[in-house]
Amino acid sequence: MPWTKVAIENGYKGSLPVEENNKKRIMSYRDALKEALGQALRRDPSVFVMGEGIDDSGGVFGSTLGLHKEFGGRVFDTPIAENALTGIATGAALSGMRPVLVHMRMDFLPTSFDQIINHASKLCYMSGGRVSVPIVIRSIIGKGWGSAAQHSQSLHALFMHMPGVKVAMPASPYDAKGLLLSSIADNNPVIFIEHRWLYDMKGHVPEKEYIIPFGKGLIAKKGKDVTIIAFSLMVRESMKAAALLEKEGISVEIIDPRTIRPFDTEIVISSLRKTKRLIIADLGWRSGGMGEIITGRLYNKIRKFLKSDVQIIASPDTPTPSSYYLEKVFYKDVSDIIKAVRKVLS
Repeated sequence: MPWTKVAIENGYKGSLPVEENNKKRIMSYRDALKEALGQALRRDPSVFVMGEGIDDSGGVFGSTLGLHKEFGGRVFDTPIAENALTGIATGAALSGMRPVLVHMRMDFLPTSFDQIINHASKLCYMSGGRVSVPIVIRSIIGKGWGSAAQHSQSLHALFMHMPGVKVAMPASPYDAKGLLLSSIADNNPVIFIEHRWLYDMKGHVPEKEYIIPFGKGLIAKKGKDVTIIAFSLMVRESMKAAALLEKEGISVEIIDPRTIRPFDTEIVISSLRKTKRLIIADLGWRSGGMGEIITGRLYNKIRKFLKSDVQIIASPDTPTPSSYYLEKVFYKDVSDIIKAVRKVLS
């Protein structure tokens, strides 16, 4: 029996799987990723993990730590040659393997664009469905003091324009495990995006295998006054903002799309029929970014019941600064979300 079918039978039935002892099992985001990789490696001998630094003492922020000791040559370090390695992983996927390729920083993922855009994403279509390319590319985004213009970019919006790939952005440990297992089980390319400030986050993660379907968003918090679509780390920032605004009598609904390609349009429209106000909290730049893409996609469907202009929270259109003081202005957080909420309600 394929491990994906076992995962469905053991866990996902459209809601959170329940542990046998009915107690929540708490785990960090990084450990949830590592557990998902371990379960996939044990279940399916065609799965292997490759990438820079995955077998060192850091183990990709702890998410691959020690896996090479259990699985040997199926978990291995690679040289700094992103485009070539993506081509190798694509070839392995075409040959029946299920590679998980780890890019430690999304900044260098563009060096692999030829392999992703011109090969991995298109080969299923170009072959009339005769071949598939089951490759997962894990890529890490996120700020850090001094990381600057070449080590902290959030380029996820680029993949919204790329047919043939799916894109996941888990915001919780539960979603990190379930979406990674779904990604490995998928028969074509998945870009799996993690924010490094989420690795220490802890939450409920069932021990059994389970998968989360792509294109099904989550209402992270119910509310009635304003709808916030938030991605990755911005879900956490939005939850903080909602808790503070609740004290002022403002009720915020937060939607976590989980995947940006495919994107769950219906969950957003359903929420806006109630709140009639929309804020999009993104991690990337505004111009051509997620906020503008989603606004353009939704506008004709939602304009008839909007009571205010859509507000987009995004980074300024400038390269990322390295100065600590400039970083505080550049990166958006809970205070920017609160300002946007007050603006749409005014």
